[in-house]
Amino acid sequence: MEKLEKIRLEINKIDKEMIKLFEKRMKIVEEVIDFKIKNNMKILDEDREKQVIERNLNLIENKELERYYLDFIVKVMEISRNYQKDILDKK
Repeated sequence: MEKLEKIRLEINKIDKEMIKLFEKRMKIVEEVIDFKIKNNMKILDEDREKQVIERNLNLIENKELERYYLDFIVKVMEISRNYQKDILDKK
């Protein structure tokens, strides 16, 4: 069990880093929606999302993880859009 605990501690460290990056990303999303509001733009930019997916999939070194990363990034963008919508609804 000691080995498993060490592995879990490493996952906890990674999760902590991911939380910081998530918060940082969402802070930037706030800037994105502010820009979109000022420029009368829609929240969803399908072309941009396709570019993000394509670019990031090309960065994956372990191609066996590609489909899982795709699920991940699609969900992250969905969360970002939902956050933008919430901000927009409050204004």
